[in-house]
Amino acid sequence: MGQTLAEKILSQKAGRRVEAGELVVVEVDQVMVVDSIAGSFIRRLEYLEASPRYPERVSIVIDHVAPAANLEVAKAQKEIREWAGRHGVRVFDVGRGVCHQVLMEEGLAQPGWIVVGSDSHSTTYGAVAAFGTGMGATDVALAAASGRTWLRVPETVKVVFRGRLPKGVTAKDAALEMVRLLGADGATYMAVEIHLLEGAEGLTLGERMTLANLTVEAGAKAGLVVPSGEVLARYEVPPWLFPDPGARYAKTLEIDLSALTPRVSVPFYVDNVHEVTAVKGKRVDQVFIGTCTNGRIEDLRAAAEVLRGRKVAPGVRLLVIPASSQVLEEAARDGTLLALLEAGATIGTPGCGPCMGRHMGVLAPGEVCVSTSNRNFRGRMGAPDAEIYLASPRVAAASAVAGYLTTPEELEEAHA
Repeated sequence: MGQTLAEKILSQKAGRRVEAGELVVVEVDQVMVVDSIAGSFIRRLEYLEASPRYPERVSIVIDHVAPAANLEVAKAQKEIREWAGRHGVRVFDVGRGVCHQVLMEEGLAQPGWIVVGSDSHSTTYGAVAAFGTGMGATDVALAAASGRTWLRVPETVKVVFRGRLPKGVTAKDAALEMVRLLGADGATYMAVEIHLLEGAEGLTLGERMTLANLTVEAGAKAGLVVPSGEVLARYEVPPWLFPDPGARYAKTLEIDLSALTPRVSVPFYVDNVHEVTAVKGKRVDQVFIGTCTNGRIEDLRAAAEVLRGRKVAPGVRLLVIPASSQVLEEAARDGTLLALLEAGATIGTPGCGPCMGRHMGVLAPGEVCVSTSNRNFRGRMGAPDAEIYLASPRVAAASAVAGYLTTPEELEEAHA
């Protein structure tokens, strides 16, 4: 019987052939800790009277509330810096950006690696076929202390994307369609193995990150994109890091990219996905472009393309938060930033921003937000009755101009 990508990676790390359902103890290549969990992470290490076994394999990223929103957060972040200094652990401080984007930029997630993070969207590292997975503070602390972790080898769902995206349709639309078809619990504690075929292999690294990022919204333990295209050109991909032809899958799903239209996830569940036309005209108070899902330079450029020569509608707040300092610098160099500012956008510090409702754009009762993030749960960005509609940067930008949910194409027709 052949092996899936998840089984291949865990077999390499375990030093023996393993199959779905087995429990394994494996070496961890990188441990990622975010600021909002770092305090609990430090307390657990202190309780164990332990230090990171391999400090160079641990990264702390101050991104969830960056810069500090109040005194307590400021004190907690000061503790992070002091503790990391004592233990030789790297810190990516305020303004460097969102943890997942930063680790990818820094080369701290590589094909075939195991990366555990104290953030559920650590599945993002699967864009380069790293086994990225989110864990709680205790498991992450134990991984840092021992250099190892235990995992149940997951079953695998195979998702095949075929064809090329039509003009105006993005990887975010493809990812939302995948979540819709799988359902919120359709891949619980499974690996989602993504195959890009017949033109789909041309998807960029950033687009692959969007796909891997959203697999956790179907319950996935990991989201693994089979290496092809840009990943093969940019990374050293081990020859074994491909699924076998005879691999066994729990289920298989096929999506024709060429048949997709712009999608939107409607409150209050990520898998509640519809065509944008189904909710066209929904009034909008705030538009948020950014996060680990869609805060990359290509996302900001897509939004700027829609916004050039236009203005944000009266009464609408457009928040744009680059996923990293590198993205911000590039947007400043190529004119993207100026186009966003001229349209009326407010630019925020690279980081998570209002994604989890802590600061920099919290929603008031009854407000409606179109967001390029990954979750629209009740209360996610503030008030329990505030509504979050998840969409691509193009749809988000068009909605900011119109003042209601729409697509750039419909915006053009309305002003023709």
